[in-house]
Amino acid sequence: MFEVRTWRGRALLQVVTTILVIPFLFPLVVMVKGAFAGQGLENFRAVLAVPGFARFFANSVLIAVVVIALVYVVTMMAAFGFAKLHIRFREVYFWLLLICLTLPEVVLLAPLFATDLRLGLYDTYWAVVLPLAALQVPFAVLLTRTFINGLPDELFEAARVDGANSLRGFIHLVIPLTRPIAAAVVIFTLVAAWNDYLMPLVFLQSADLQTITLVPQYFVGEFSNDQTKILASAVITAIPEVVAYLSLQRLFERGLSAGAIK
Repeated sequence: MFEVRTWRGRALLQVVTTILVIPFLFPLVVMVKGAFAGQGLENFRAVLAVPGFARFFANSVLIAVVVIALVYVVTMMAAFGFAKLHIRFREVYFWLLLICLTLPEVVLLAPLFATDLRLGLYDTYWAVVLPLAALQVPFAVLLTRTFINGLPDELFEAARVDGANSLRGFIHLVIPLTRPIAAAVVIFTLVAAWNDYLMPLVFLQSADLQTITLVPQYFVGEFSNDQTKILASAVITAIPEVVAYLSLQRLFERGLSAGAIK
């Protein structure tokens, strides 16, 4: 990582980063401002008063937690295998996995719908959890493999000399040493699982299974919609993600920076 030593350089860097942040900050300001427009706090009270709001929130939490757990386990094991284990054709498998990054979510709806009907998963949590986890794994493996490649091979060789097999090396070396990149994987997966609108809309038809991202549809009518309450629901939906990021900010930044340079 480069370091800016002069005050002119730091000032220039501050100006550049501020300019780069503005396009991303502007929509957030508009969203919050619009959420307080009109009736102000009454917009948020109306959102919280939606029938079943607590249930929708709990469904989103459940789906996000299960997706994060699946992505974490699969990503760490796959990245360890691709980075440190001698697997035949591992590069071929790795690039086949990366090809999945080119598949947009909407293209998979028809085959996923047919698969869910055949397996009896339609209108269940698994109809959303499994596709969301599968869509996040390729990018997570790409990040994590780069990070694990930077771990010294001498650590794993020393573990083998002491009699540890690959599984023990994974548990006692990889898991503790990959906390920074794991935080990054958790944040990216949480954002994807929590914000997803298309999957719950298509695969969850029961009212008891709907997620918090579907709450804005309660303020959309056939001929009109209440934009202030829609924006208020968006603000409420974003709060858990902001809290999660602030809690894992240091590990998240360390993980991304380390994964980028190793």
